[in-house]
Amino acid sequence: MQKTERNFAGPATEAVFNRTRLEMSRIFTKTSLKTEKVLFQWGLILLAVGFLLGRALILMEIMPFALPFFAAVLAIKKDKAALAGLAILAGAFSLSLQNGGVVFCSLFVFLLLHRFSGFITIDPLKKLPFTVFISMFLTKLGIFYLFSHGVTMYDFAFIAVEAGLSFILTMIFLQSVPLISYRKRKQSLKTEEVISLIILLASVMTGTIGWVMYGLSAEHVLSRYLVLIFAFVSGPTIGATVGVVTGLILSFANVTSLYEMSLLAFSGLLGGLLKDGKKIGASLGLIVGSLLIGLYSQAEQALSTNLYESLIAVALFLLTPTFLLKNLSKLVPGTSENMMEQQQYIRKVRDVTANRVEQFSNVFQALSDSFTQNGFYEEKRNEEKEIDYFLSSVTERTCQFCFKKEQCWAQQFDTTYEYMKEIMLEIDNNSLERNPKLVREMDKHCVKSKKVIDVIEHELTYFKANQQLKSQIHESRRIVAEQLHGVSQVMNNFAQEIKRERENLNVQEEQIVEALRSFGMEINQIEIYSLEPGNVDVEMWVPYCHGRGECEKIIAPMLTDILGESIVVKNEDCAKYPQGYCHVSFGSTKAYVVDTGVAHAAKGGGFVSGDSYSMIELNAGKYALAISDGMGNGERAHYESSETLQLLKQILQTGIEETIAIKSINSILSLRTSDEIFSTLDLAMIDLQDANVNFLKIGSTPSFIKRGDKVIKVQASNLPMGIIEEFEVDVVSEQMKAQDLLIMMSDGVFEGPRHVENYEMWMKRKIGELQTDDPQEIADLIMEEVIRTRSGLIEDDMTVVVAKLKHNTPKWSSIPTYAYRKKAQ
Repeated sequence: MQKTERNFAGPATEAVFNRTRLEMSRIFTKTSLKTEKVLFQWGLILLAVGFLLGRALILMEIMPFALPFFAAVLAIKKDKAALAGLAILAGAFSLSLQNGGVVFCSLFVFLLLHRFSGFITIDPLKKLPFTVFISMFLTKLGIFYLFSHGVTMYDFAFIAVEAGLSFILTMIFLQSVPLISYRKRKQSLKTEEVISLIILLASVMTGTIGWVMYGLSAEHVLSRYLVLIFAFVSGPTIGATVGVVTGLILSFANVTSLYEMSLLAFSGLLGGLLKDGKKIGASLGLIVGSLLIGLYSQAEQALSTNLYESLIAVALFLLTPTFLLKNLSKLVPGTSENMMEQQQYIRKVRDVTANRVEQFSNVFQALSDSFTQNGFYEEKRNEEKEIDYFLSSVTERTCQFCFKKEQCWAQQFDTTYEYMKEIMLEIDNNSLERNPKLVREMDKHCVKSKKVIDVIEHELTYFKANQQLKSQIHESRRIVAEQLHGVSQVMNNFAQEIKRERENLNVQEEQIVEALRSFGMEINQIEIYSLEPGNVDVEMWVPYCHGRGECEKIIAPMLTDILGESIVVKNEDCAKYPQGYCHVSFGSTKAYVVDTGVAHAAKGGGFVSGDSYSMIELNAGKYALAISDGMGNGERAHYESSETLQLLKQILQTGIEETIAIKSINSILSLRTSDEIFSTLDLAMIDLQDANVNFLKIGSTPSFIKRGDKVIKVQASNLPMGIIEEFEVDVVSEQMKAQDLLIMMSDGVFEGPRHVENYEMWMKRKIGELQTDDPQEIADLIMEEVIRTRSGLIEDDMTVVVAKLKHNTPKWSSIPTYAYRKKAQ
C-alpha cells in the first residue's frame, strides 16, 4: 500500500505545482493588464507627471515645464488634456499661490491663442511651439508690468529666456509624451526620442526638489536610480549621457546640486562599464562613483548622506524586475537586446516573405499539375466513344425518320454500325471510291445509303475540325503546364535563397584579417557571406588608398591565395574624403571568359535586316549567344526576329530553363498573329565554369566549332518557331575547350555561296583555312568570302557571330600569405 502511495505522490505533487504556477501566471498577467489600464488608459501616469512638472522650477523662479507639457498632451492625447491641466495646476498651487496663479494665467492665454491659431493653415504640430512661446512671453510680460509697474532690460531678458526654454521643451515633449501616454510601443526608439525621454524624466524629478526624509533628498535618490537603469540597459555611453543630462537639469533647479552632475555622469559611465557583472556590477559602479565624488565635500556627514542616497537607489534598482529592464533594453538603440529584436523582426519578415513565395510556388505547381492531369485524361479518351458520338449525329439526320429504323438499329444493330463505321473510315482515308463492294453492300442494307454517305462526308469535316481543336487545346494545356512548372521552380529557388541565412564564418574572418594585417594591410571591417567554391562573396571596408588600386592589386590576389580560387573586385565604392573608408565587394571569377565578334549585313546593303543577334551574360554563370532570322526581309522580319530575342532574353534572365523558355516563346509567337510570319532561333548556352555548351536550334543552320585544325559541325532538326504549336526541342551538347572558336551564322551566310553544291563542306574548308583566331576578324573574313562568291551582291540578310573561349587569367597573380597558412596548419 505504501509502495502504491509513493508511485502516485510524485505526479500528484507535480500536477499541483504546475496548476499553482499556471494560476500565479494568470494572476500576474491580470495584474499587469490592470496596471497598464490604470496607468495608460485612465491617465494616471500623465496625472503624476503633470503634478511634478507643475512643481518643477529652474533657479527657484523660472517655470518652463508646465505649459509645454500641457500643450504636448493637448496636441497628442486631447482627451486627457483636462486631466493633465488639473494635475499641473495642483502641482503649481502646492508650491505657492503665486506660482499657481502664473501657471493658470499661462494656460488661459495659451488656450485663447490656440483657439485663434486654428485659422492659420499650418501644420498644428509645427505652430504649437510658437504658440507656447507667445503665450509664455505675453503672460510673463503682463505679470511683470502689473506687479512691477515697469519692465527693465533684465526683466525682458528673463522673460525671453523663460519663453525660449518653453519653446524648446515643447518640441522635446512632443517626442517624449507619446512614449508615456500610449500602451503599445514600437520596435525601437530613435536616439532623439531616448534623449527627449531622459529630459522629460529629469524634468519630472525637479518637481521632487524639497522632498526630504531623514536628511535624504528624493531627487538625488530618483536621479541615481534613473542613471542606474539606463547604464545597466544601454551601457556606458547612454549611462554617462543620462547622468550629464539629469545632473544638468537638477543643477539648474538647485544650484547647490551642481556636483550632482559629475557624480551622475561618472556613476553612469562606471555602471555601464560594469554591466557585465549584472545588477551587482552596475550598482557597484554607482557606489564607487558616490564615494569618489563624495570625498570632495571633505565632510563626513555629507559623505555618509551621499552614500545612503546611493544605497537606497541601489536597493530600488535591485528590486526592479529583470523582465522590465529587458523590455526597456529592446527599445533603446544599440543594445544587444535591441539588435536581437531587430534581427528577429527581420528574420520574421524574411520567413513570411519566403513562405508567401513558397505558397505562390505551390499554387503554380498545383495549376501545372491540374493542366497536366487534364491533358492526361484527354490522351486517355476513348476513340470508340467519339465514333459513337459521330455516328449518333449522322443517325439523327438520316435514320431518325426512316421507316426501316427499327429493323436496322434494333434487329441488325451490329451490321448497321459496322457498315457506317467502315464508310466513315474509307471517307477519312479518301479510299471509298476504290471500294465499290462496300458501297454495294451498303445499298443493299440501307434504303438511303447515298444520303447516309453524303451526311457522313459532311459531318466528317466538322468531326476533323473538332478533333484538331481538341488537339490544339491539349497542346495549349501542355505548354501552359510547362510554363507554370518553370515559374514554380524559379519561385521555389527564390524562396530557398531567401531562407538561406548568413553562415557563421567568424573564424575565417579573423584568419583573413590576421593574414592581411600581417602583410601591412589595414582592414576596418570584413563580412563573409559565402565561401562556396565558385560563389565566394566577401565585403570589406578599407581605408582610402588615394586611387592606387590596392584592393585590385593586393587584397584580391591575397584572397586568391587564401581561398584557393581566383578572386576579383566586383564592386568598389570609394570614400568621399581621404580619411574615410572604401566599401569593396570581392567575388569568384569565372573559369572561362568569352570574346565575341559579329559581322552583319542587310539584303541589298540596306539598313534594316531581318536577322537579329544577341549576346547575353546571365547571372547563373552562363553566357548565351543567339541569332534569330525572321521570315523574309525588311521591317516585319526584323520586328519578328528582334521580338523573339527580346522575349528570350527576358525569360532566360528569370532563371527558367532554356527549353521551357523556347517553348514559351513558340507558343506566344504561334498565338499572337494569324499571319504566316515565322522566325528561326539559333541559341548556344555556354557554361563559364566547365565550358559545356548546349545548342538549341529551331529551324536554324548548323554551327561550327574550330579546335586547332579540326572543324566540328553542330546540327539539330527543328521547324521554325511559330509554325506548329507542338514540337520537341532537340538539345545538342558539346564540350568545348579553351581557345576553341564557336561560329554561328544565319542561312544567308550558310547558303549564300554561289555555284557551291555542298554548303557544309565549303564552309568547313573556309573555316579550316583561317589563319587568325580573332573572333571579329573571323566574322569579317567569312562574310567577305560569301559576298565575293556572289560578285559583291548581298541577296539575303547575313549574320555571323563568332565566340572564342579562353581561360580567365586574373590581371594580378596571387600573393602568398604565409602567416595565414601557418595559422591554418
